[in-house]
Amino acid sequence: MKIKFRLTNKLFFSFIFLITSKVAFSNASLIIHLENSKLSNSFKNSVFYTDTQKLEKPNVFDSLQLGKLGLARRAFDYAMLGFNKLKSKGLISNDQILTIVDFTLASTKKRLFVIDVKNYKLLFVTVVAHGRNTGQDKALYFSNEPESYKSSVGFYTTKGTYSGAHGYSMRLEGHEIGFNDKADSRAIVVHSADYVNEDIAKAQGRLGRSLGCPALSPKINKAVIDKIKNGSCLFVYGHDSKYITDSKYLRQPVRRGQ
Repeated sequence: MKIKFRLTNKLFFSFIFLITSKVAFSNASLIIHLENSKLSNSFKNSVFYTDTQKLEKPNVFDSLQLGKLGLARRAFDYAMLGFNKLKSKGLISNDQILTIVDFTLASTKKRLFVIDVKNYKLLFVTVVAHGRNTGQDKALYFSNEPESYKSSVGFYTTKGTYSGAHGYSMRLEGHEIGFNDKADSRAIVVHSADYVNEDIAKAQGRLGRSLGCPALSPKINKAVIDKIKNGSCLFVYGHDSKYITDSKYLRQPVRRGQ
């Protein structure tokens, strides 16, 4: 009788263990499923890559063949994302013009694009300088700090013009705290510079560099400034992962029509 009782107890506890393990496994599977769902939804809601083909028709990027001109699709997508947010917040008064500086391109490439987004026209494509400490031919390092002599990424509103040390120039207002909001105190402006010269770039392997300003060639400086001044959006894009993840203008997708 004792042997049977021990066997019965053993079978009973084995049965309880199996049931408990199954429940625990099911609960664990449910938790993992929920966590994966959260991660999946978080990834879907992220803006590491926003396809503006879903935001506008016809599509400016494709209709103007901007990719063939060298502009990164991701730079354009991010630019449109922030452009729509700035417009919805009333931070730009000229919503016809969008300027994109794609600092993922080498300085010898034409990497400033001025686009008429309402009439689907490409107004300018030209070379533009980055900051002295941002890199040699390629723009690698960005900063918002005074005396850093580095370029700053992010969204700006173009302001008025003035005549300064570099001649005809245009002020910029940076909208992103920690990334470009010190543009005014740093005197980050659009201006002309003799070192922004394609022939010099070919000879020395890179364009001349500024103290952080997006400097243009004297040949085109005034024409560009007169087109984008007084309230349009200017977006500076570069290889800066912290900016991409932290920018308040890139956190939420823009719905069509915004």
